[in-house]
Formats: sequence, C-alpha cells, structure tokens
Amino acid sequence: MTVHRVRTICPYCGVGCGLYLLVEQGRIVGVEADPEHPVSRGGLCLKGYYGYNHVGDPRRLQTPLIRKDGMLVPATWNEALNFIAEHLIRVRRQDPDAFALIASAKGTNEDSFAAQKFARVVMGTNNVDCCARLCHAPSVAGLAPTLGSAATTNTIEEIGSVTETIFIIGSNTSECHPLVAAHVIKARERGAKLIVADPRHTEMAARADIWLRVPVGGNIPLINGIMHILVRDGLINTIRVNRMAAGFDALAANLAEWTPERVENITGVPRADLQAAAHLYGKASTAAILYAMGVTQFANGTDNVLALANLAIITGHLGRSGTGLFPLRGQNNIQGTCDMGCLPDFLPGYVHVGSSPKQTRFSQAWSVKPPSKPGIRATEISEGIMQGKIRVLYVFGANPVLSGPDTGYLMKALERLDLLIVQDIFLTETARLAGIVLPAACAAEKDGTFTNTERRIQRVRMAVPPPGDARPDWRIFSELAREMGSSAFPYRSPEEIWGEIRLLIPERFGGVAYKRLDDGSGILWPCPDEAHPGTPILYSDNVFLTPSGKAQLKPVPIDPEQTSVGIVEKPDKNYPFVLTTGRRVYHYHTGTITRKEWVLSQMGPEELVEINPEDGRRKGIGNGDLVHVCTRRGLINARAWITDRVPPGTIFMTFHFWEAPVNELTGRVQDPVCGIPELKASAADIKSISSVDARMIRRQKKERYLVSLEAPVNRQM
Repeated sequence: MTVHRVRTICPYCGVGCGLYLLVEQGRIVGVEADPEHPVSRGGLCLKGYYGYNHVGDPRRLQTPLIRKDGMLVPATWNEALNFIAEHLIRVRRQDPDAFALIASAKGTNEDSFAAQKFARVVMGTNNVDCCARLCHAPSVAGLAPTLGSAATTNTIEEIGSVTETIFIIGSNTSECHPLVAAHVIKARERGAKLIVADPRHTEMAARADIWLRVPVGGNIPLINGIMHILVRDGLINTIRVNRMAAGFDALAANLAEWTPERVENITGVPRADLQAAAHLYGKASTAAILYAMGVTQFANGTDNVLALANLAIITGHLGRSGTGLFPLRGQNNIQGTCDMGCLPDFLPGYVHVGSSPKQTRFSQAWSVKPPSKPGIRATEISEGIMQGKIRVLYVFGANPVLSGPDTGYLMKALERLDLLIVQDIFLTETARLAGIVLPAACAAEKDGTFTNTERRIQRVRMAVPPPGDARPDWRIFSELAREMGSSAFPYRSPEEIWGEIRLLIPERFGGVAYKRLDDGSGILWPCPDEAHPGTPILYSDNVFLTPSGKAQLKPVPIDPEQTSVGIVEKPDKNYPFVLTTGRRVYHYHTGTITRKEWVLSQMGPEELVEINPEDGRRKGIGNGDLVHVCTRRGLINARAWITDRVPPGTIFMTFHFWEAPVNELTGRVQDPVCGIPELKASAADIKSISSVDARMIRRQKKERYLVSLEAPVNRQM
C-alpha cells in the first residue's frame, strides 16, 4: 500500500511544530517530525508523536444532534441549520446582544475569522471572545499600551542560538512547551545562563543557575525588586532609555521602595539571590524573558505583564536578536484567534471596535458597519446569563464546563439559556448540555493556517477526510450565515477567506499568500507585501507601535504597607493552603483529545494533587492516598503525590480530568483591566478519605458531567 506524507502543523501547544502525517487508505498510520522546521528542527513532544489516534476515534461526532424530549438525537444538516437560524433570527430581531459566541483557539485562522464575522455581520454584536480571556488577555492589555503590540517580539530559534541570559517566570516550560524547553537546553549547552522564578521545583528550575522560589502571587514584588537593584547599581543606561521610552523618572520613583530587604520579607526570596539574578539579567548583552500562565492568571495579571515589559525596556533587551519578551501561548492557534478578531473589543488586526479610521475597511468589505460597542467577555457570560442579558450561547471548539473558573456556577447559568449551541469534534462535557451539537472537522481534516506563539503563520493541510458528515468550522458558519439571509459569506475555500483577511489587514498579512507558505517555514507577521520576508524581530529600529513611537513605561504601584503576596483569596484557618493549577506534559487542556490517546492516557492515567512532604505529615496524608480537595466553591477528590516540587502551604492540580474537575474549585474574581480570572490562586484544604468516599464522589461527577453519553473506548490503536 502507498503511504502518503502530508506536511502540516502540530495541533497542540502554541509552538507550532512541523510534522508529516503518514496516511494510508484514508487513515493516519504514523507521524514524522519535520527536520527542516525552523522551530522544532526534527523534534516533537509526546503529544506530537502520539496524539493523532483521536482523528479516527469512533466517538467522533459525525452528524448534527438536536435535543428532543430531553435527548440529543441525530438530525440532518438542513434540520440543524434551519433550527439554529430560526432561533438566531428571533434573537437578532429582539436584541442582538442577547447572543454570545466563544471561539476556538484550536481552529484555523480562517475558522476564527468566519466566527467573529458571523457574530458581527450576521448577529450584529461584538459578543465574541475566546480562551485568551483565560490565558493571555493580560498580555494584550499589558504589552499593547507599553510596546504597541501584544505579541512575542522574537523567534524561538534565537533562544537556543543567540540569547546569553534566559529569564523564565511563571512558565513550566519543559512540560507545557517542550520544544521551547529544547531551545533553552541548547542554550545552556553553549553556556547561556538561566534564571527561573517559580514556586514549583520544575525541570527548568532544576536546570537553572538561579532559582527564585517566588510564592504564588509574588511576581510584582520580585520584578520590581530586580528593577530596583538595576537602577540602584547603575546598570541602566538612562540616556538610551529616555531616547526609546517615556516615563522612566516615574518608574524609578516607584521602584525606590522595592528594596531587596522588602522583597525578601514579602516573598521569602533571599536578597542575595535577587541581586545575583538582577545582575545576571541586567549585564547580559542579550537576554530574553519567557512567561506564561504563572504570570497572567491573576487578578493583577495585567500589572504582572506591565512589570515584565518595564524590565525589558529599561535594560534595552528589545529589538535585537536574542532579546525580547516571549508570552508562551498554550494552544496551537490562540495567537491567530486573537489576530483574527475573536475578542469583544477588537476587530481583526486589533482594530478597536470603538473609533478607528481603519473600521471603514470592514464596513466597505462587509457592506455592514460593525457594531461599535465593545462586547461581553467570556468571563462575564455566566453573570450575563444569570441577569437575563445573554439568552443564546454558541460555543465553537471550546469546553468551558471544564476550563472556565467556578464551573459549578457556569453550569447553573447554562441551564437558564434559551439555547446552547456547541460545535466540536467530540461530545464534550459542554456539548452534553447543549440544545444542538454540530460535528466539526479536526485539524488533520481541513486546510487553512495557524499562527504560532512567535507570530509565524503556517499552512495546515487536510490529510484525511472528516468522519461522516462533519464539516470544517468556516463552512458551518458560512452555511448558517447564508441560511439567515447573509450574502457576506460566499466562500468556497479557506484560501478565499485568507484573501479577504489580507485585503482587510494588509499591514500585517498583505504579503502572506498561501503559495509563500508551501515550503513549511512559515512567515512572521507583519508582512505587508509579497516582496517582504516577514518580521522575525519586532522593534528592531527602536520604533515602537505606540502613538508616540516610544515605549511607554508604566509603574506598577502596590500598597507601600503590603507585607504579603498579592493574591485575592488568602489562606485562613479553614482553608490553609494555596491551590494553584496548570498542566502536565501528557495531556492538553481539558483532555478532550489526549485522554482518547491510548499511549498518553497510560502515561498520565489520573489526576494527582502535589502536596509537600511537610504538609503530608501534618495532615496524615501519604503518597498515593486518596484525598478531598475543597475550596469555598466545591469539593473534588484525587490521589496524593507527596513531593517537594511544591513548597509547604501550596498544592498543585491540573484541569485535564473530569473525575477531578479542579475548576469547580477556582474562583471568578477577575483582573479589572482585562477580565482574566485568578485561576492560579484559591484558598483550599485537603484531607485523606476512604476509597468508599472516593467512589461516591466519582459517581457524582460522572452523573454531573453526563459521562455515560460518551461510551469509553479502551484499546490501543
């Protein structure tokens, strides 16, 4: 039999590794890493190698489902589209803002563009958002006003080949971005220095020259303390800073109180380590900052990002090879989803919905003026439903019932909707609650583009056809739009959609033609015309994308009397631990895909709660014991992993498992600037339980998440 090699992009984290899918008789039979790919260079993570059996899984959605008499039953596409169109036309007539759409970070750019266009052109609302609200919303809110663009400034390859000092903060890079970690390891092998700030003893912390064990919520004191030392010790070229940035005097005044002694009192980080880290970063000829959810998922996430931007600006570690800021994206196309305008306050290309002269382009191209009032954020939808403002919710390629904060409250809200529409590849925990479910094609079954964490636009190619009557997301939105009477969706292919994107946003994408992406290396935006090679390094001419052309330093003031880290829900006698959350290397997001991969499920079969040995002894909990984990919002159980990876007083869990749905425990308190919830810090308690109690709670979760609707398939594929 002939085996075909189809070049495409890994659909997991935001690194966008290159690979070939090996296809035989319409079935994926293997994966090969692309040795020429500029980021992955012949490497893949576990998910990249073993994460494709889900494509042919028999549990894939293959036909639309409509709820009748309480049951989801098969329907034709005509029935499904007519059913949805009738409901949405009625909502549009009465109140367009009663509709909201949550877009996917796993779809293509073309899918995301069609989704936001559907919300704005067909429904007449800016109520469209995506999971960036739960991950890098603070990067948009923090980097855009300081640098002018909310994107990674440099290429990942530079980390391994050029960077002299690497500062990783709030990122478990080796587990969440393994191929970025490979570049860090390469850099270490040639002598680069590594600073890691993390409460957990991760692999990167173990490899670090300096590990700053900052407590959960201690980022701002730590970063301000580093900058204080740099200013105090004369390591800042103030002439250069004032030439390229505005606001240095105000920043320096704010930093004066952040002495090493004060930082040590608040964070416990020894002042000698703080000074060593400051000098290592400040004296480097090239230094890069890598950060992720351990920076952003706080009620002060925007301030955390502002502080990091300040640090990069005052040290001049921007605009040159091997320097920069790297907000590491957690999903394969979260950068592209935001670029395409799946945000309630920005059209594609980050054109603000309110008052931008560029809006005219959209009005002319769409023959409809987009609404000018910013829409509702994803983290405000639950409350919007409860208040009767949102009546129909369209969820495209997302699973908020497991990924959102305080999911118990969300599930109560979903019960009040007139209609929940879910478009996905499996019957997810969210889809099981829907009034109608639409079967979508996965990444291996469609053409289009992804944009990775370094702004690299890359081609995705269809390797196998979708199962049954599943369809690409862009096509579903287009057909629904036409069913509702719109003539603005004439697309016959994703390339036609990309052509519209290039015309509307020429400054970023005008030169990125499909034909230029055929060699697999991709193009980094901005790329304004086809003669342009793309832009690997932003701000290389020290001209920033702010109105003044200068970087804008933004002091991050904190109460001068502050004596503890900045988390909202602090531990007390009833909830004496800080619960922090994240991911493990074996699984992706809510486990919708990876828990259907036999190899990955064998490696990561169940949820583990990391507990420090000191806390285990105090609570009478041994390694492998079953434990209750509770907060003010809920109770779950998991198996204890007694480990010094976490410090005393802190416990760690992931959100991969419905059996231990950790986001039942997290809170809804939000960053006031960008609306991200504080997923990284919840006051919690733990106690040992019996196997009988554990089985009872498992039964409750199984009933709650309607697990029986999706029969398990336990077999090696």
